[in-house]
Amino acid sequence: MDIRILLKKLLPGLAPLLVFILADSIWGTEVGLIVAIAFGGIEIVYSLIKGKKPDKFVLFDVGLLVLMGLVSIVLESDVFFKLKPGIIGLLFCAILGISAYGKQNIMMMMAGRYMKGMQFSAWQQYEMLKSIRTIFWLVLGHTLFVFAAALFMSNAVWVAISGPGFYALFGVFFAFEWYRKKQQGAKYGREEWLPIVNEAGAVEGKMPRSVAHSGSKILHPVVHLQVFNSRGDLFLQKRAMNKLVAPGKWDTAVGGHVADGESIDLSLQREASEEIGLKQFQAEPFKTYVWETDMERELVFAFTCISDEALSCSPDEVSEGRFWTIEEIEENLNSGIFTENFVHEFPMLMKCISR
Repeated sequence: MDIRILLKKLLPGLAPLLVFILADSIWGTEVGLIVAIAFGGIEIVYSLIKGKKPDKFVLFDVGLLVLMGLVSIVLESDVFFKLKPGIIGLLFCAILGISAYGKQNIMMMMAGRYMKGMQFSAWQQYEMLKSIRTIFWLVLGHTLFVFAAALFMSNAVWVAISGPGFYALFGVFFAFEWYRKKQQGAKYGREEWLPIVNEAGAVEGKMPRSVAHSGSKILHPVVHLQVFNSRGDLFLQKRAMNKLVAPGKWDTAVGGHVADGESIDLSLQREASEEIGLKQFQAEPFKTYVWETDMERELVFAFTCISDEALSCSPDEVSEGRFWTIEEIEENLNSGIFTENFVHEFPMLMKCISR
């Protein structure tokens, strides 16, 4: 599901205007008005037969078409009628603008009405939101040109901008979208995929790893393992300098993303083996929480274990690792040498082990 399908579903409501623009360029304003209203009437009758009630979007468009046409005929000036595509454009811009930058995504609400029963994952909604923002600026630019053409330019220029210009603009946009999606699909095919979850941990879809780290804030699961030795010291790893997040800072012994189709337990075993060479351990859960940064939003499944096994850090993941006493950590907790996530999680860990 993408923005092209959504617009296709919403096309019936815009059809009377598009029919008028085409008919007006062939037969003139009055005939174009009759043809467009007749077309809208057929759509209304069809919606009555199919859904037992008229499509409100079509009714609004036809009503505005009639009103602007009557004003234009009474005043014997077509300037008011020429403004009609611009007014429709402004209304569409308002819907797109609120959907793209406001708290309510009206386009998604309309999609729910036209496509009953369809569910959109958080990634699909994120991709759609990006497309809606692009379309908002395209429609706004086209609408301003329509107003300028209606007020200051010839009828031929107005027809070209409001009619063919509209189709050409979105033709280029959809061609670009098709090419972008094709390139994006090839890129995503080479990436690791991560599950999309809700705050209860239920899987609701999947997405490429780069999307999770793009600022999309789509919730995905990670595992943390806090490793103690029998003396009560806590093992920490120093993140490699090539890491995207918090390079060179001390962090939880084990931390990593859960892969698509992978269980929490299997992910924990894999990450512990890969990062610090820990293979035999008995993990105990102590906290599940949401951690959010400018880059991503994670559902953290945090565990503890006790092990005196010799640990060996992977040079690709960790620059070094060692056991710290609890007192040593507490003395340096606010010194800036630890990751923000570890500083956030450490009090939870202490509260857990003190019980």
